[in-house]
Amino acid sequence: MEGLVWVIVAVLTVIPMLKLLPFFGIQKWWALIAIIPIGAVVLIWWMSIKLQQMEER
Repeated sequence: MEGLVWVIVAVLTVIPMLKLLPFFGIQKWWALIAIIPIGAVVLIWWMSIKLQQMEER
């Protein structure tokens, strides 16, 4: 049962990342890192850095 919950959370995290990452100029396959819990935090941090760079231009 715990494995099923983990799969659901992983899918609910990876699918939005697949849509968001290309907008920030990051290849969409990096979204698979979101399967690891700390990976989602790292991707959000990476997107925020890219957003700051986009705002400076």
